[in-house]
Amino acid sequence: MVIFLGKPNRSYLQRVIYRQLGAGKRNVIVGPRFGVDNAVVRIATKKVMVATADPLSFIPALGARDSAWLSVNLIASDLTTSGFQPQYGVFDFNLPPRMSNRQFTHYWTFFHHACKRLGLSIIGGHTGRYEGCDYTVIGAGMMYAVGDEGRYLTSEMGQKHDDIILTKGAAIETTAVLTRAFPKTVRRALGDRLFERAQKYLGKVSTVKDALTAVTVGVHQKGVTSMHDATEGGVIAATCELAAASRLGAELYLKDMPVSEETEGVCKVFGIDPLTSLSEGSLVITCKPEKTGKVIASLSGAKIEASVIGQLTKAGAVYSIGNKGRKAIRYPKFDPYWRAYSKATSKHWK
Repeated sequence: MVIFLGKPNRSYLQRVIYRQLGAGKRNVIVGPRFGVDNAVVRIATKKVMVATADPLSFIPALGARDSAWLSVNLIASDLTTSGFQPQYGVFDFNLPPRMSNRQFTHYWTFFHHACKRLGLSIIGGHTGRYEGCDYTVIGAGMMYAVGDEGRYLTSEMGQKHDDIILTKGAAIETTAVLTRAFPKTVRRALGDRLFERAQKYLGKVSTVKDALTAVTVGVHQKGVTSMHDATEGGVIAATCELAAASRLGAELYLKDMPVSEETEGVCKVFGIDPLTSLSEGSLVITCKPEKTGKVIASLSGAKIEASVIGQLTKAGAVYSIGNKGRKAIRYPKFDPYWRAYSKATSKHWK
């Protein structure tokens, strides 16, 4: 029997999940699909609701404040790839028995503040404590937004010859969480200077600002055509997913892929490939080539680093382009982050 950690692969999703989706509704414009972050439902003439869901977490090494901020922003990052600002949220907490009321009170206070800063109203949910539940996943949440039908984006909307832009760099969340979870190990390996830089990565683990800034240039033919945040499988998986969702191929400049010195150091300690590892905080954006400069300038004005990492091509594979020509890139079979985290925990790294 095959057991997966993290998300199941595309084959399992298509064979099991996507074939059994309950009652069909004609007003569902975008349902569950590989590489697509959000569902889109028509709710009135020229009006749509965009919705997404993700786990909620409490990571003891991060504490209540950072865990709450992370949980809220991971869901919001998915939603804002639509170009819409998050508006409403419904959250289900299935708490471990050893989590005290005081712990959850602190967590909830920070959770509320994180939602408030996004302008999001919490409109419902469920809270309980149950045997069998444990850290770090303590529930799940959904976020919604309503907007004009002609304004939303999905990762299916990329077009041939679009430029591919990446914000920040690779393995952002990997760097943030592993540095916080195993600080003594990372400091010893990286030294004080790089360790201090890596410690600040948690604030980068959100693409809300990235997405909402990019679309100020315009959407569809006027600028940004699609967006997809890099989660499990890293920037390689995110780019492959976006290309597949848009029924296109891609050419990537892997040698120019931005990987910071501190990220390289953290990934070396844990035996991780930064290009295929958990990278929430990195946003993959496609845009019309004539608007690329404006998109990058807009992001730069918001103090978000961004660079062109490739182009979408006609339907086909995703290739790495280098001095020796083209080489096909395979979709990552697994994200090395999960095994690295489990291995470090089992070895009692500190």
